[in-house]
Amino acid sequence: MIKIKSISKTFSSKKGKVEALKKVSLSVEEGEIFGVVGYSGAGKSTLIRVVNRLEQVDSGSVIIKGDNITQMTKHQLREARKGIGMIFQGFNLLKTATVYQNIAIPLKLAGVPDKEIDERVKRYLSVVGLEGKYDSYPAQLSGGQKQRVAIARALSHEPRVLLSDEATSALDPETTESILQLLLKINREFGITILLITHEMHVIQKICDRVAVMENGEIIEQGKVVELFSNAKELTTKKFINSLFPDDIPSELIKNLRATGPIVSLSFVGHSTGKPALSLASKQFDVHSNILSGNIVQLKDEPYGRLVTHLQGSEVETAKTIEFLRNEGVRVEEVSGREL
Repeated sequence: MIKIKSISKTFSSKKGKVEALKKVSLSVEEGEIFGVVGYSGAGKSTLIRVVNRLEQVDSGSVIIKGDNITQMTKHQLREARKGIGMIFQGFNLLKTATVYQNIAIPLKLAGVPDKEIDERVKRYLSVVGLEGKYDSYPAQLSGGQKQRVAIARALSHEPRVLLSDEATSALDPETTESILQLLLKINREFGITILLITHEMHVIQKICDRVAVMENGEIIEQGKVVELFSNAKELTTKKFINSLFPDDIPSELIKNLRATGPIVSLSFVGHSTGKPALSLASKQFDVHSNILSGNIVQLKDEPYGRLVTHLQGSEVETAKTIEFLRNEGVRVEEVSGREL
């Protein structure tokens, strides 16, 4: 559906040139939700803006459904953008227009007949759960309701692709959850391909099929969400995942415990989260385990769990325990990040 091929983008500033994107490549499959996560300055906002050519690339190409966006004329681009919806962190609503008008005006400018405009406005406000807000103004709405209007506006053009630029970053946790569930509903019911960027790993965890991690204008790691959670390679990726599992174990305690055995992180995914692997290992080998922290989160399609535990026993018995756990589908790492 979306193929981004080796795109580069440089900006000029008083301090010199800034390489926002460095030969970035990724593919988004039709009907999936693809997330791009990174810290501030990673290049993710520039990346999503080049997809519908709000920014022009220096080199490379962006192809959507076989059409090269980067080589289109202004007229061709206007037509192509009708199939690309976009939602922003700041909502971008007309303050002096009603909810109904905020959706109807862009449709009018796009040449949609009045009768169809009325049908679309009502249909998509119903989809986002704002049937009773036709005559309300943005100032009368909560942040979550404003974002729902923005989503309805994007959907009213009946796009094939929806781009989300930090759409939940300005919202409280409860509202964020409701917007994420709405995006998931839109993806499933309408089959719309969603490309989103975020600096919040729980957004990736909740609704994304695949993810790319950006740092300093480059994609440093990408793949299925469950695979990255299970087998992250890069330190930045691990930091994002670790943000979902705060252990808050005092460093002095870790130092003292390490004197009597390794402290390890055990990661479980899918069916392995329901296995009593650690309990079985403790019964089979002469190793005692002291669980220091643990949590299970729900990825889009399956659970993922993590335990931090202190293993006490001889080196031989500890090694056997670790081998057993791995054979049971458990990933084992020292809490320092160095794999055992």
